[in-house]
Amino acid sequence: MLDEKLLSIHQATVLQQWTLKQAIEGIVRAKLGAISVWRDKLKEIGPAEAARLLDGNGVAATGLSFAGLITSCDKAEAAKARDEVRRVFDEAAQIKAPAVVFVAGGVDPRDKDIAAARSRALEGLASLVPHARAAGVKIALEPLHPMICATRSVLSTVRLANQWCDAVGAEDVVGIAVDTYAVWWDPELEESIAKAGKRICAFHLSDWLVDTQDLRLDRGMMGDGVIDIPRIRRMVEAAGYTGPREVEIFSARNWWKRNPDEVVRVVKERYQTAV
Repeated sequence: MLDEKLLSIHQATVLQQWTLKQAIEGIVRAKLGAISVWRDKLKEIGPAEAARLLDGNGVAATGLSFAGLITSCDKAEAAKARDEVRRVFDEAAQIKAPAVVFVAGGVDPRDKDIAAARSRALEGLASLVPHARAAGVKIALEPLHPMICATRSVLSTVRLANQWCDAVGAEDVVGIAVDTYAVWWDPELEESIAKAGKRICAFHLSDWLVDTQDLRLDRGMMGDGVIDIPRIRRMVEAAGYTGPREVEIFSARNWWKRNPDEVVRVVKERYQTAV
């Protein structure tokens, strides 16, 4: 059996049903001890109150999602976006979340230059390292599926995330988040995860449905789709990752419409049978 102490409920999985307070209480009812916090929900009550609720209920924040979107070709917009990222780092530190998921940003339609967008993201990332280091949080670079390269992230592969880590040269601060939904298709995945090694600082679980109806908001529960999740788990473990396994399921047509306690119950079951 997999260790339930490593199971973390990503708040995205119950995003439409629970506030952060309700999610923490639901996790306690399920006899679990970890949550990955969604920033919009954090902002509703503020990091100080969130920290009080987490500590008071014995629930650990395994991460904070998300920060980034810094690829604008407008210098003022990009600077404002980087300032917002720094605020997220500070919030993560307040709730004792060890890592902030970093989503680079998409292609700017004003220049349509993907290479330039990647260059701006990398340069911006490097400028954020000192603040993350001072806050004591990791920047978890999350490669996202190329289906949303235009809008969300020009960082699409673990291989490219490794290259960015090499370029920044801040191994104590910059790591990689491996999301099964985002990277399962990659023919270089095993090699890239092995190279990432100790850089891996977050691991997200969900499944890709054969009949997916929304590229972002129709993820499947583990075992309901086509991803060989146990194989990817073994890859990250072989690379040296021993941290939390965060179940992150954006599901507008299914799981967001269900009783959230039932959702968490199914997560616990599938964690043992499909992960």
